[in-house]
Amino acid sequence: MRWKIPMHQCMLGTSQFESSSAEKALGVLVDHLVDHRLFCVLRKNHPMYSMLVLLGIAALLGVRASEKIAERDLKAMNHYKTLIKKVGERLCVEPALIAGIISRESHAGTILKHGWGDNGNGFGLMQVDKNSHKPVGPWNSEAHLTQGTNILISMIKTIQKKFPSWTKDQQLKGGISAYNAGAKNVQSYDRMDIGTTHDDYSNDVVARAQYYKKHGY
Repeated sequence: MRWKIPMHQCMLGTSQFESSSAEKALGVLVDHLVDHRLFCVLRKNHPMYSMLVLLGIAALLGVRASEKIAERDLKAMNHYKTLIKKVGERLCVEPALIAGIISRESHAGTILKHGWGDNGNGFGLMQVDKNSHKPVGPWNSEAHLTQGTNILISMIKTIQKKFPSWTKDQQLKGGISAYNAGAKNVQSYDRMDIGTTHDDYSNDVVARAQYYKKHGY
């Protein structure tokens, strides 16, 4: 299938999903844990060196764990690949990102009971919260994916307005975090995931999305 709209031209397209896991983890370290100039002059005897190494290992382990879970979900995810791509193209959102959220929220539907999860509060592949939204369509339908993706888009736009000085990738990541815990929970870039489920939502979803991007999404 050929895309009518190149995904890199989409408003919500992002370079985050083009990077390898190692590049992403190291990029986070370089960009957000130390100053670029300091990183360039760090040596093994520098007092920050050990901390940087430990943080790098932790980041890489986290990414690999996310990728492993995404890999386990791949077979089930592929049942919805056509729908995910269709919705992503129409709404101009990376299909890999939609897949990353589906993996995180419902393991591609494999943990749901009659389409419901989260003790009966979350509906469908993308776990739309029935307390905040009226679920639309069957739990694994195009209508459901459209609703969930539109909720994500609204969160990204809210974060764009809330943090206009952030880069597009930072705003996107903030929107992903807000999809789980709400826009009010996003107070800063470095700590946006504090308060999300397991305090790792956006990092986990981005890592899973990277995996699905490399597998045809």
